[in-house]
Amino acid sequence: MSDTEQQRPHRTIRSFVVRAGRMTEGQERAMKENWPLYGLELEDGMVDFKALFGDDRPVTLEIGFGMGASLVEMARRSPEKGFIGIEVHPPGVGRLLADARAEGVDNIRVYCEDAIEVLAQCIPDGSLAGVQLFFPDPWHKKKHNKRRIVQPEFAQTIRQKLAIGGVFHMATDWEPYSEHMMEVMSAAEGYQNQMGEGQFSPQPDFRPVTKFQKRGEKLGHGVWDLMFERVN
Repeated sequence: MSDTEQQRPHRTIRSFVVRAGRMTEGQERAMKENWPLYGLELEDGMVDFKALFGDDRPVTLEIGFGMGASLVEMARRSPEKGFIGIEVHPPGVGRLLADARAEGVDNIRVYCEDAIEVLAQCIPDGSLAGVQLFFPDPWHKKKHNKRRIVQPEFAQTIRQKLAIGGVFHMATDWEPYSEHMMEVMSAAEGYQNQMGEGQFSPQPDFRPVTKFQKRGEKLGHGVWDLMFERVN
């Protein structure tokens, strides 16, 4: 291997594509006015949850919250918990900030960053009560399956950040991806399927039905939830 090849940085496979799309005036205003209240920055490093939320409340992290409606709803319903959302698309972040402020929700914080970087640089090991991954891009084409975020290495990254007894909760409306998730998670060291080996979970009451899910169900799509607990 040449010196140039040795120095070349390793190219990571991203599980997302930053979609084109301009922010609305309202979303831009929400970002400007509300980011100081809700926003977190990658360069600030490891988060102290007690300092962030003012107590030792359990904290749930959601990866890829879209437009944020369900995350704001969960935070509103559970004021005793803390929620951290990660989303790479600024319009979704702007919408969540506007909704959170309008509803007076103050137990939520947000990153507009790549989740892999946030997990590595900002989330302490063994600190999370839960990690949520709802309706991630399924990368339908077989040649793109390697881009799916749920892979063995990712499962162990999440496990490292969960406290013992913490739960990695996934949901998808693409059956082949649900089967892929089940295969990866069933083989992952340190986890236990809360529903039993190979079993999907009924949709829990605390996960709101999103507009995306309703649209899919009208088209005849199923929805599969998986809940895996860190046991060691």
